[in-house]
Amino acid sequence: MARILIIDDEPIIRDVLKDILEREGCEIVAASDGKDGIKIHQENPADLIITDLIMPEKEGIETIMELRRDSQDVKIIAMSGGGKIDPNTYLQIAKTVGAVETLAKPFDLKKLLKTVQEVLE
Repeated sequence: MARILIIDDEPIIRDVLKDILEREGCEIVAASDGKDGIKIHQENPADLIITDLIMPEKEGIETIMELRRDSQDVKIIAMSGGGKIDPNTYLQIAKTVGAVETLAKPFDLKKLLKTVQEVLE
């Protein structure tokens, strides 16, 4: 059973992802920002981290960079609905700094499950 850490500042996104991935047999932990997500991962490392990019406290690009610095092997999926710029720009930056896959919000749940499965293989 894969342990997945979901980092997103929107409770509804965290809850939906948690429900879907738990139904697939995954163990899910969640954090509302990058700062808490990094702390959780340091205390009990996840097999996969799914992180939003636009968040208060510690945003996703900075979170990915710090996770990569401390855990080179961690698998990271970045997701974004955009902000001041197009989500694809944020997602490309996320890939450049260490995300192995990206998802533009809103995304199809089948695409989410397929992406998670591929990254965990």
